[in-house]
Amino acid sequence: MNTDVAILEFRPGPGGDEAKIWAGDLLRMYTRYAGSLGWKVETIDDFVIRLRGAGAFTKLQYEAGTHRVQRIPTTERHDRIHTSTATVAVLPDIPENEVSVKPDDLEWEFFRSGGKGGQNVNKVSSAVRLRHKPTGLVVTCQTERDQFQNRQVALSLLRAKLWERELLAREQTVSDQRNIIGRGMRSEKIRTYNYPQNRVTDHRLQKSWHNLEDIVNGKLQKVTEALLAHTE
Repeated sequence: MNTDVAILEFRPGPGGDEAKIWAGDLLRMYTRYAGSLGWKVETIDDFVIRLRGAGAFTKLQYEAGTHRVQRIPTTERHDRIHTSTATVAVLPDIPENEVSVKPDDLEWEFFRSGGKGGQNVNKVSSAVRLRHKPTGLVVTCQTERDQFQNRQVALSLLRAKLWERELLAREQTVSDQRNIIGRGMRSEKIRTYNYPQNRVTDHRLQKSWHNLEDIVNGKLQKVTEALLAHTE
């Protein structure tokens, strides 16, 4: 496992447009956090990024789970506070020898990228959608100009998801996790961002910070360091 690479996937929860906006806000938060540490940020697909930097996965592994926000949406006309959620998956870079993927289990689809990149990208079917038939897992990659490179990235993302699937299955068999901070089941609510009270609360640590805007703008060091210190 390469602990200097972290793949982050953001999934909006129920709540329509506000949940999608919140997932985008989380993506921006981690992108800015990575930038402050000098890490490289690559966009793999909508709501999926890959971060490269010293200890990236080690620092971010405990960010996995459900992030809840309480605020007045920009689309709200009556100043009512809404609650929305988005889940974050934090995956490592898994080498081929650690997770075996059989070629016969893969179903490939190629299409034109709909993202940025100019005419050369959009005219060529370089984007890749990969389905793992035994599990039904689907990954998409349209970050590179070259189809071969997108295939490699998609395989890397699939191995990471298969690794996560196996890890979560093992964790569910552990009977006593009362003193363990796990990586975060996607349904596990790990943190609340309360805008009216200017407060971010991590429910595993039972600890709050009152500089919400700074945190959402990427100043996460105090939060990630507190989680790492608690698990040592």
